Amino acid sequence: MSGLFQDDPAEQDETPPVPDGPGLFGDELPVALPEPVHATPYRVLARKYRPTTFDDLIGQEAMVRTLRNAFAVGRVAHAFMLTGVRGVGKTTTARIIARALNCVGPDGTGGPTADPCGVCANCIGILADRHPDVIEMDAASRTGVDDMREVIEATRFRPMQARTKVFVIDEVHMLSRNAFNALLKTLEEPPPHVKFVFATTEIRKVPITVLSRCQRFDLRRVRIAELSEHFGRIADKEGVTIEAAALEQIARSADGSVRDGLSMLDQAIAQAEGTITGAQVVDMLGLADRAAVFELMEAVMGGKPAAALAITDRAYERGADLGTLLQDLLDLLHTVTRLKSIPSLRESQDLPEAERTKGAELADRLSVPVLARAWQMLLKGVGEVEIAPDRRAAAEMVLIRLCHVADTPTPGDLIRRLTAGGSPGSSAPVAPNGGGGGGGGGGVRAVANGAPMIAAEPVQAGPRLSTFRDVVALVGERKEAMLHAHLLHSVHLVRFAPPVIELRPQPDAPRDLSSKLAALLSEITGTRWTIAVSAAIGEPTIAEQGSAADTARKTAAADHPLVRAIMAAFPGARIDTVHDKTVDAYGLPASVPDVPEMPDFAPPDAEYFDDEPMEIDL
Repeated sequence: MSGLFQDDPAEQDETPPVPDGPGLFGDELPVALPEPVHATPYRVLARKYRPTTFDDLIGQEAMVRTLRNAFAVGRVAHAFMLTGVRGVGKTTTARIIARALNCVGPDGTGGPTADPCGVCANCIGILADRHPDVIEMDAASRTGVDDMREVIEATRFRPMQARTKVFVIDEVHMLSRNAFNALLKTLEEPPPHVKFVFATTEIRKVPITVLSRCQRFDLRRVRIAELSEHFGRIADKEGVTIEAAALEQIARSADGSVRDGLSMLDQAIAQAEGTITGAQVVDMLGLADRAAVFELMEAVMGGKPAAALAITDRAYERGADLGTLLQDLLDLLHTVTRLKSIPSLRESQDLPEAERTKGAELADRLSVPVLARAWQMLLKGVGEVEIAPDRRAAAEMVLIRLCHVADTPTPGDLIRRLTAGGSPGSSAPVAPNGGGGGGGGGGVRAVANGAPMIAAEPVQAGPRLSTFRDVVALVGERKEAMLHAHLLHSVHLVRFAPPVIELRPQPDAPRDLSSKLAALLSEITGTRWTIAVSAAIGEPTIAEQGSAADTARKTAAADHPLVRAIMAAFPGARIDTVHDKTVDAYGLPASVPDVPEMPDFAPPDAEYFDDEPMEIDL
């Protein structure tokens, strides 16, 4: 029976009638809208395809094998230290360990296993990050000793549901010293129902006292080939078509990190329409195409600055950072050097196809000394770009320098050429790869750091330069005051064999001294000169030789009986200068003997007569 103000229950279950006329006040009746359907939130690929078992982990075979054996024989450590770069699976591995420790199997009677079932309550709860006995803590935000005291206090209580209580502490190196010290005792002798799993990207910041109490696993960077295959499988599952070049570019840019690579793949899928191409990935990441890096290497090692700058201009227009382009060039240079040193790498599947083919061609054409010299210059150049106010200008200057030393022979090449018989100038120029000369054209070249430039033909015209002093005098006649001064005071002659001069500059000598001297001699003589910088001791500087000769002349003059008589007659007198008209402007005779010689003095009883007398100023 229904009450006075209560409708009949049968009528309550019925759908209320829909009025067929206007409302009470004549307005239109509202139209009932269907309830909105809530879309499922999108999960990024890095979370959607996060490994749930040891078999799902890629690139960590050594760690997986050790853990499987430990679970098989029941020798699971009480604390683990997982270290590696970001995105290689440290936290994921910690969760898999927690599931493996607490899995009870589909029937609820199983024990710890390296292959958790994934269907029991413990597996499901841990996988959903809501299990009460698996405590994850971020040490980056909880660094103090009070936070560690909470962990230590929690270890005293038995698990509520699981078999083992697992504490996962991420970025453990961020803990303070006091926090580490507070954890030591518990970490060394934890209760039997407690396990610790630590993860860090900075293993050197973790105290050795903590490391010694943990079983350590170093998760390595995942190889490019493995990443490419992994990303390709995920793209197939997502129904996405992607080129092999695009997968390779993403894998290379991931730098060994699975998570970073999946984030880039997510971005490529979101922006692409249809097939994802390598060019789209390059534009998306602001990188230089790998083919452009090979072209740049060809241009630089071929001594073609115009071609190299054209490549950088195209890359810059596409948005590529030229500092990153130099780093890519440095990476390629390292790969080519490895291919040169280890020929078997050309058959390795760990390297992409471009490296195995084009890289091998470069390795065949370039020598190890040339590659090493380019590496040093490029390594220094990358540092210059990072501190330069204009990164593009700095990168271009580095490439121009590389181009202009590309056809420079190494010190070993020059020594072999000079000692192979015949005159040094008669041998052909040596290219970096041992073949023909590279770009750069004619002109004079000189370089420091022990790498002399291309030699030229013997001097056939111009002033006669029979000694190094003749060269220095010629520079003085040309009013090159600074160059003349450095040649007098800052240069040691090692070998003079026109048109080759070997010098050892002092530290205060300018770095471009060799090139300036070579250019001046070329202009004067009409031929090219080689100014080689050597590490040999060489002769004293011309100024030192002149000073020694002057001292010898004063000593010889002081020993003469007439001078001794004068010095005795005038106490306090001293010999200031000895003028010898037979020496040149540098105080040296026309031919330099081993020991400077003095002109003979006349005997005391000889008459004073000499066509070219020597004057002594007292």
